[in-house]
Amino acid sequence: MKVHLPIIPTSSARLLLLGAQGLLTNPSRTPTTAALQNIIEQLGFVQIDSINIVERAHHLTLASRLDGYRHDHFTQLLETERSLFEHWTHDASAIPTKWFPHWKPRFARGRERIRMSAWWRKLIGEEPDKVLDHVRERIISEGPLRSQDFEHERRGISSAWWGWKPQKAALEFLWQTGELMVARRVNFQKVYDLTERVLPEYHRKAQPTEDEHVEWACSTALERLGLATPKELADFWAAITPAQARAWSEEAAAKGRIAAVLVESLDGVKVRLAYAVIDWEQRLNKLPEPPEMMRLLCPFDPVLRDRARLHRLFGFNYRFEAFVPEPKRQYGYYVLPILEGERLVGRIDPRFHRARGVLEMRRVFWEPGVRVTRTRRKKLEVATERLARLIGAAGVESDFNELSYRVSK
Repeated sequence: MKVHLPIIPTSSARLLLLGAQGLLTNPSRTPTTAALQNIIEQLGFVQIDSINIVERAHHLTLASRLDGYRHDHFTQLLETERSLFEHWTHDASAIPTKWFPHWKPRFARGRERIRMSAWWRKLIGEEPDKVLDHVRERIISEGPLRSQDFEHERRGISSAWWGWKPQKAALEFLWQTGELMVARRVNFQKVYDLTERVLPEYHRKAQPTEDEHVEWACSTALERLGLATPKELADFWAAITPAQARAWSEEAAAKGRIAAVLVESLDGVKVRLAYAVIDWEQRLNKLPEPPEMMRLLCPFDPVLRDRARLHRLFGFNYRFEAFVPEPKRQYGYYVLPILEGERLVGRIDPRFHRARGVLEMRRVFWEPGVRVTRTRRKKLEVATERLARLIGAAGVESDFNELSYRVSK
C-alpha cells in the first residue's frame, strides 16, 4: 500500500525553524541568568568566534533573542556556575554542561585522528609524548595556564621541540581529547585547566553507548530544528555520520516517534523528504505570530549556519565575506542579515569604532521586492539602537536613511 506523506509548505517549515530557534518569541523579558541558560538550551549551543569588529558572535546571537542581554551573565554561566562548557560542535561553542558525557565519544575519536595528522605532528615536533607530558605536568602543579605561559621557557626542555607552536599544539590536543577544559578566557585567550577540576561531577560520568549517543544527537537536533533531513541532523552537532542519522530517522519514523514528511521548495514545484517532530502540526498551530520588529542577526546565528537550508526556506543567499579580499566582497566584511518577522529582508554592513564610541552603519542592502517604507526605516533604526546599546556605543553614524544620532541612555 502506497503511503501518502504530509506535505509541509516552505512557509510552515520556516516558521517551525524560527520557533524552535527562539526567533518568534518577543525578546522583551527580564534578562536573568536563568533566562539566558534557557535560551542556550533551546538553541542547543551558541558559537564562539574571535572576530570583534562589532561584537563577539555569541553576544550578538544571544542579544537578538533577549533584550537587555548582559555579557557578564554569559561569563557567569560559563566560568562560575559551570552550567555551560566550551568545546566543539561544528566550531568552538558554548554548550550546556548537562550534555558533557556526549563529548566523550568525540574525545576518543580525536585522540587517534589528531595523532595521525601530519599537520599536528609537524607542530608538536619529534617528541610528542615528551611535550604532552611537560604541558600536562605544569598544569597539574601550577593550575590554569594559557599558551603564552609556555612561550619563553627553555630550562630542561629539548630545543628540538621548544617554542610556542609545540606547546600550543599540546594544549589543543589535550583540550580536544578531553584532558583539559577551557576554565575561562582572558582577553579572549583560552586558560586551560584539568577537566576533573573544571567539571568534577561530569568528568566522572560514564561515556554513553553508541546507540545512546546517536539517539541523543538526533533527537536533540530534531527538537531544535523542527524538521530536518538526516544530513542536517548529523551536521547539527557534528557528532555522528549522515548514515547513522539516516538509520535513526528511518527507525524512529517506522516506530511513530517522528514523522516522515515532504517539504515543498520555495517555488512550490518540488518536494524533498525530511523528518519532523511527531507533533509538528500542533506546534505550528501554537506558534505566536511573527513579531513585526526587525532583528540584526549574527553571521554565526544557528538559523544562518546551513546556507543551503537558508536559501531553501528563505530564498536568501548569504556568504560570510570576512575572509574574502576586499575588492571581491559583494556586501562587506561582517554583514548582518536583517530579520523582519519571518522574512529576511536585507543585510547591513556595520563597524564599531571603539576609540570614538561610534557604531557606523556603512551600507544597507534590501532584498529584491522589499519596499523601503518609512515604517521599515524606523524599524531598522530601532534595531540599530538595540545593537548600539548592546556594544556600548555612544552614537550611530550612517550615510543612509539619515540614520545618525546619539544613543539615549
